[in-house]
Amino acid sequence: MLSRAFHELLRREGGRILAGLIRRFGDFGLAEDALQDACAKALETWPRDGMPANPAAWLTRVAQHRALDMLRRHSRQVPDGEALLATLADESAAPDAEREFLEDDRLRLIFTCCHPSLNGAAQAALALRTLCGLTTLEIARAFHEPEATVAQRIVRAKRKIADARIPYAVPGPDELPARLDIVLRVVYLLFNEGYAATTGTALLRIDLCAEAIRLARLVTQLLPEQEEAEGLLALLLLQHARSAARTDARGLPVTLDRQDRALWDRGMIAEGLAVLDAAIARRRPGPYQLQAAIAALHARAARAADTDWPQIAALYERLHALTPSPVVALNGAVALAMAGDVAEGLRRIAAIEAAGELARSHYLYAAKADLLRRAGQEDAALAAFDRAWLLAANDAERRFLARRRGESAQRQDGDA
Repeated sequence: MLSRAFHELLRREGGRILAGLIRRFGDFGLAEDALQDACAKALETWPRDGMPANPAAWLTRVAQHRALDMLRRHSRQVPDGEALLATLADESAAPDAEREFLEDDRLRLIFTCCHPSLNGAAQAALALRTLCGLTTLEIARAFHEPEATVAQRIVRAKRKIADARIPYAVPGPDELPARLDIVLRVVYLLFNEGYAATTGTALLRIDLCAEAIRLARLVTQLLPEQEEAEGLLALLLLQHARSAARTDARGLPVTLDRQDRALWDRGMIAEGLAVLDAAIARRRPGPYQLQAAIAALHARAARAADTDWPQIAALYERLHALTPSPVVALNGAVALAMAGDVAEGLRRIAAIEAAGELARSHYLYAAKADLLRRAGQEDAALAAFDRAWLLAANDAERRFLARRRGESAQRQDGDA
């Protein structure tokens, strides 16, 4: 029981604790080692003494003490170690002063990871690993890359930050726009992992979704009237508004057409629509605004049958023209099929599959299976469901796919 509670605590608070340690000690490796030692100490003492009233504060305090011990022993091996020790010795930060840092530690960490000295893929991978506590497997899924490739990229990025002495800070106003694209991408990928978790037993990680929305708000405050930052915030709000309806009593996914729309958060939808309207009014459309516009069409449909699929398909065409990717192409193919052209949707999915770029994605084969069912090709649909099930790593999604396959098999038997 403690092991599960401890695991959930780390998923929820680990990124925040690590960000605070990096801010204080200025060294990724030192902060990670200190937090790991604090976790080991917790697993040793909590089963005997019980979990403290504020476990996150306990881990932070123990990790800070451990980091100081390591810094004292190895100060000559750490860049500016002696100076850092002197600074820490002079600190007399009260708890209230510490709390002032907590809300923007993660934002500081995002901008540190997204420094121009690092390449784009390394920036996002490092931010997701350290800021959000995502595993290399989860990050690899986001990038559709091998896990080993992502792991090597993260190691090199940490070394680059240390060697280049990249500051742990939100850059000045003149530097913000240059880093905006990658910062928005990190927030977007963070939300995606919360929206559909790569692994585990639950489909949703509400903590990650909420953190992504919080960070998106902070970015819009740093860069007011920046339409793509507003577009991302609108997208996250409109997507998250459906969270209560996205799983059933057993935790299995509920497809959009079957969701109870009375459970959608209308206040969040209204906010998302208002933010989107403000962004669109600037007449500088971008990828996040287009995705938010698609989400808005879903949000405005009182019933699934009222969804404007032709308009959604058209928006995906525009999105693909701006940011061509196999994922956008897949979503566009599904939208086209939902608009009535199932044959063209299947043809486009076949082309994506042949290209091999989504070979590790169960979403490709789940979408293919659903369209094959619509086309009455039950045998092919069953094979696609089997492939999707093998590729899915999340238990809730695997159970959902198994149920959908069962429904398809029953329909096939009934038609026999």
